[in-house]
Amino acid sequence: MATFLYKLGRLTFRRRRFVALIWVALLAVAGIGAATAPAATSSSFSIPGTEAQRAFDLLDQRNPGTSADGATARVVFKAPEGEKVTDPANKSEITGIVKELETGSKQIASVADPFATQAVSQNGSTAYISVSYQVSSMELTDATRASLEDAGKDAQKSGMKVEIGGDALQVMPHTGTAEIIGVVIAAIVLVITFGSLVAAGLPLVTALVGVGIGVSTITALASVLDLGSTTSILAMMIGLAVGIDYALFIVSRYRAELAEGREREEAAGRAVGTAGSAVVFAGLTVVIALVGLAVVNIPMLTKMGFAAAGTVAIAVLIALTLVPAALGFAGKRVMGRKARKAAEAEKNPEAKPNMGTRWARFVLRKPVWVMLVGVLGLGIIAVPAASLEMGLPDDGAQPKSTTQRQAYDMLSDGFGPGFNGPLLVVVDTKNSSDGQAAADRVSEEIEAIGVGAVIPPAFNKAGDTATITVIPKDRPSSHATEEVVHSIRDAGADVKADTGAEVLVTGATAMNIDFSQKMNDALLPYLALVVGLAFLLLMLVFRSILVPLKAALGFLLSVVAALGAVVAVFQWGWLGSLFGVEQTGPIMSMMPIFMVGVVFGLAMDYEVFLVTRMREAYVHGESPGQAIVTGFKHGARVVTAAAVIMMAVFSGFIGSSEQMIKMIGFSLAIAVFFDAFVVRMAIVPAVLALLGKKAWWLPGWLDRALPNVDVEGEKLQKQLTDEPGAEGGESGERELVRV
Repeated sequence: MATFLYKLGRLTFRRRRFVALIWVALLAVAGIGAATAPAATSSSFSIPGTEAQRAFDLLDQRNPGTSADGATARVVFKAPEGEKVTDPANKSEITGIVKELETGSKQIASVADPFATQAVSQNGSTAYISVSYQVSSMELTDATRASLEDAGKDAQKSGMKVEIGGDALQVMPHTGTAEIIGVVIAAIVLVITFGSLVAAGLPLVTALVGVGIGVSTITALASVLDLGSTTSILAMMIGLAVGIDYALFIVSRYRAELAEGREREEAAGRAVGTAGSAVVFAGLTVVIALVGLAVVNIPMLTKMGFAAAGTVAIAVLIALTLVPAALGFAGKRVMGRKARKAAEAEKNPEAKPNMGTRWARFVLRKPVWVMLVGVLGLGIIAVPAASLEMGLPDDGAQPKSTTQRQAYDMLSDGFGPGFNGPLLVVVDTKNSSDGQAAADRVSEEIEAIGVGAVIPPAFNKAGDTATITVIPKDRPSSHATEEVVHSIRDAGADVKADTGAEVLVTGATAMNIDFSQKMNDALLPYLALVVGLAFLLLMLVFRSILVPLKAALGFLLSVVAALGAVVAVFQWGWLGSLFGVEQTGPIMSMMPIFMVGVVFGLAMDYEVFLVTRMREAYVHGESPGQAIVTGFKHGARVVTAAAVIMMAVFSGFIGSSEQMIKMIGFSLAIAVFFDAFVVRMAIVPAVLALLGKKAWWLPGWLDRALPNVDVEGEKLQKQLTDEPGAEGGESGERELVRV
């Protein structure tokens, strides 16, 4: 592989105008496609195989047009001090709002008058209008949301306090500011790392080209493939991260080759042949992690994973072709003055070693202590992960300044916290001899469990399906509410055995519980798949069993430590005020798998780039200890810069007002910190130092069975030494054509 990539690097460097033109043309085509394609619709959120989803599907079948899983809203009214919502003036205002909402949008399915549905608190201070929509919250138009917000503003003129809750006002958070901040910080770090504006700008420009092509392609195909408007978010985040990383690796190696006195074309070829090999395999590990999201069997996650994997593949291709082409345009400006002075200094045997060299030598002197401190430190931080509780945030997790949170609090005060998360119990009486008796039996069983309220069964026109609304006593995300759901389902099994009627529990709260359980069940299989495949891939790269094993175990340690930190901050509230956590609660159920996928890819990037350089030095004759020093001498600065950039990008999301985005930003930033600086920069060299030559051991039979991909460039080095013609321009190009 190294030989092929070497020739590819030289060819793209020499034909840089043609290569640049191809990528610009691809960007233009993708951009035009995105601009002219039909607007992306939000694909419906479904969780195949869950009871809540089966109940929704049954209701759609038996009650077509009711949109049981459509968006909902609650317009909550609180009368001024000393008044009641039932006072004539207030009642007239609320009734007028009901009529205004009914005619405000074609997407509305129903509007419930609080005075007709008894949605008025016992003391008369609070009432709410329930609004149901025909489509999900992500499919609501801006005009529909605006009519809902305007209705609330009109009611406030009467002196009542009016707030709006429910998922109808939920929109995907805009993260543009965070991305801009991340790119600016990345630029600053790159300038400090390279000491050259040209060298710093090149990874940013090429990464943005890759992200532009990837996201534009997703937008262009969104309507055809039903990707939905949220699919590009993960692709943009990962594409930007790996795009900068991969270009950074190539540019850094290119500058190192120039520092050794090689011509620019030769330096480009060697950079792509060596660092490019690491990029290919690092990219494959990221793709494995993202495509592996399909094991969760949630269509939305699967589509997001495949779309992001495609963007990563584009980032790899850009690193192997556009980056060396751009280096050709950059000329000698890619080497700043400080870099040239440093290159001259390194040729002097008495020159002061850089920070990476000094750190590696320290680790070699104290490997046991470094390993123990790193492992025990992460182990202590990981302890809270044992108390991990997963769920989906409700409006109670919103900032107190939002209308959703204030509506949530008003409903809790007026009716009880359970009113914020009603359960919908669906009774399928088709196979029951007495449907009404079966439904009544279900109501009695639910009342015996102990809930806030049970609304009597309501049958469909055919009389074969009944719905019972249940109000729990506790808030939607509480453990007590989850127990109520399980208790109803357990009671339903007895009802089915006795009457033949099937009982299904659904609603937003039950859907969240089922979603969390599905994510929890998928976590271990996902980890096994991703880590297992990556282990095989890294064994192929490093020709070793212990090095990939160490890489996988180190990753698991950093992920568990990151989960521990997330639990401590967002579930227990430790240092919560520092990160703007206003309401503690369960950890978002999607977060652990999401974090594993993203951080695993980035962690393997750092592992492959750092350890490949060590492997390369070892294969070329250096001792195991000296190979570690060489790897850190050339790779530590680059890995540090890449990690700092990723932490900056992810930390930008911590400032979001959305608890979900804040949690994802914090978890990714802290996980990258643990993995890059504790695992890769401390534990990894310590373990390698203790293992010595054993680290690179591979059984003979396995060595013969595995294909030699020559990531470290051993064959390339031999060819360049034995065949001088291979370094010539025309000869190299003819060789590539034959390949």
